[in-house]
Amino acid sequence: MGQIKVPIGKIDVLFLTHFHSDHVSGIPDVWLTGWLGSGYGRRAAPFHVVGPTGAKNLMTNLETAYSGDIAIRTVDEKLPPQGIAIAVDEFDKDGVVYEKDGVKVTAFEVDHGDVIKPAFGYRIDYKGHSAVISGDTRYNTNVIKYGTGVDLLVHEVALARPELMTSQFAQAIIAHHTSPKDCGRVFMQAKPKLAVYTHLVFLSNEKVPEATLDDLVKQTRESYDGPLEVGEDLTSFEIGDTVTITRWKQ
Repeated sequence: MGQIKVPIGKIDVLFLTHFHSDHVSGIPDVWLTGWLGSGYGRRAAPFHVVGPTGAKNLMTNLETAYSGDIAIRTVDEKLPPQGIAIAVDEFDKDGVVYEKDGVKVTAFEVDHGDVIKPAFGYRIDYKGHSAVISGDTRYNTNVIKYGTGVDLLVHEVALARPELMTSQFAQAIIAHHTSPKDCGRVFMQAKPKLAVYTHLVFLSNEKVPEATLDDLVKQTRESYDGPLEVGEDLTSFEIGDTVTITRWKQ
């Protein structure tokens, strides 16, 4: 956020897809640092979190875990107590979960695995344009349903070289995600203006290296021939009549 000049204290709302640690471990930093008195903090309203059932439990326990820090900074730094408060909206099914200033966010259930529940993706609509984020999922028709005709469809992907797939560890990970070929099937049916890869899971071990980005694109092209980008950190997309892509340059 600092690199793209967006103070984390100015984040209006945080949306959670599921509760795997790699998707929630950064929350304390965003929540607590966004409250500090520096230029990147200064949040003066409650920290708004939207997520599936379990979000309230997560945030309540984070409040308990950091209660000592909060108490100290409230007294020592005179930080506003309303800026560290938490407001959580939970949901347990598909539907609109946020609507403000013309922005509408719709949550939809996805399939990250038989026991990895809840798991959701999101569709964002604003002024006649739309974007979908798949969240972590296997091939799932709900992504197609909510992603059909959108301007931007951002999808996770996982890939391992064939020689690595003899490993049960690799098999288990790949079984919880979407292969490039199956992502291509999603893109081909949804027909977004632009399809984008995120959350690239490239597996390897001491003997078998990761697949390459060329491998990813080649396998996707087995089932999809439309517009495709492989996401990089801090890439931005401006959605209008067309989708403009800006790569991060230091």
